[in-house]
Amino acid sequence: MLKNPIPKVTNQLQYRAIGIINGKFTPHSSEQLNRGVLTDNKGEKIETVVLGKALSLLKKHIDLKKSYFWIVYPKNKNTQKLHLQISGIWDPYQLNDFTDDYSKKNFSKLLEELDLKDNYFSVRGELVFVNTQNKEVVIKVRSTSKMHNLKNKNFKLIIKGEISLEFLNSFVSLDVIRDGNSLKLIKSEIIEKTLSKK
Repeated sequence: MLKNPIPKVTNQLQYRAIGIINGKFTPHSSEQLNRGVLTDNKGEKIETVVLGKALSLLKKHIDLKKSYFWIVYPKNKNTQKLHLQISGIWDPYQLNDFTDDYSKKNFSKLLEELDLKDNYFSVRGELVFVNTQNKEVVIKVRSTSKMHNLKNKNFKLIIKGEISLEFLNSFVSLDVIRDGNSLKLIKSEIIEKTLSKK
């Protein structure tokens, strides 16, 4: 069974911001493996941290000279500066049980079968700001219920693209592609208009 790096949504109003990027991770130092840069196939560099559960994978299974498909959470303060958090590695051959018929296909083909591609992000949350002049939208994403006691449980993502002002405060599902250090909107779907303020 081919494991989807970006799982299907289990709840219509499920918040999330998750993506997949192919590249090489280079730690800032050998003493501190959890901070570094992810360099994509075009040589673009993105500041990256490795989250706890992915860190043990990195130490045990990863050859830092090779490119991998990384499962990442995006964060940004503006559309020019993306920051990533690595939550996992999508390696269908090393980290999954696999039948032989898959092993003849390359990763990009496998991703296509899952309706995904390199640099794709799924962003779901509340549309809290629309900048019509700069063609940017801001989506508020809430962390999972397990993390509700943390201070930074909500964060905002700035995405290049246009959604009508009439959908402000609606819950939206976005297909987003990374372009350099920017996230660009490809497709948006309004899931629920005007969320009631809790």
